[in-house]
Amino acid sequence: MMQLFRLFLTACLIAIIGYTSVTIANHGLNLMPVFFGDMAEMAWPGQFNLDFMTFLGLSAIWVSWRHQFSLAGIGLGLVAFFGGMLFLSTYLLFHSFRTGGDVSKLLLGEGRAAGR
Repeated sequence: MMQLFRLFLTACLIAIIGYTSVTIANHGLNLMPVFFGDMAEMAWPGQFNLDFMTFLGLSAIWVSWRHQFSLAGIGLGLVAFFGGMLFLSTYLLFHSFRTGGDVSKLLLGEGRAAGR
């Protein structure tokens, strides 16, 4: 199952890199006004953006928690929030190999999984 998870993460990473590259080439790096502008309009695109932003927040909190809210963990949490799936897919791929595919260690961090 871990192989399928890694394949999924790799597919996500490739898709996000490709889509983001085309979007930047066609529209530049002007994400924030569009993202928050859609939210200010109180329509479905804004609802999706708000929903997505809460997932980014959850991802940031989890990454920070996994690193026991250390300075590095908080920094990684900020990168998770602003990096989205580009960061999270890379992070999870890296740690899936680092933990030898042990899901407990992957989700909890090695210290918590070991009972420390």
